[in-house]
Amino acid sequence: MAYKKFKGAGYLVYAVNPHITTFEGDPCYPDLQSLPEKPEAVFILANPKVTDIIIQQCVNLGIKHVWMHCMLGTKPGLATSISSVSPEAVRLCHENGIAVIPGSCPNQFLKPDVGHGMMHFMWHTFGFLSVK
Repeated sequence: MAYKKFKGAGYLVYAVNPHITTFEGDPCYPDLQSLPEKPEAVFILANPKVTDIIIQQCVNLGIKHVWMHCMLGTKPGLATSISSVSPEAVRLCHENGIAVIPGSCPNQFLKPDVGHGMMHFMWHTFGFLSVK
């Protein structure tokens, strides 16, 4: 089994993209069903229409944790052209008991650099960083 292991985190990370077969020398799978094992969580960085498809795969596989990337916070309508968040996908997550973070960038939380730290502070201050 080929995978990437992040130093110190202990997570197996699989790349999923139906348009390529490898990413930086590691296998890339066409969909979640093709992974060698069921993931515990999914991070989505894709068009919201693709997010809808991915969330249906999560429902089918029983995946219970999803993070939808958004470049500029989590407030609905903010940065819609650079977001993976789909209101329909968020609704589907809630209806199926999937814990979802509908927006924001993980770099704002995991040892953020100065820029991401500032974004985290601003989005929290203005109320854009509410996770439900």
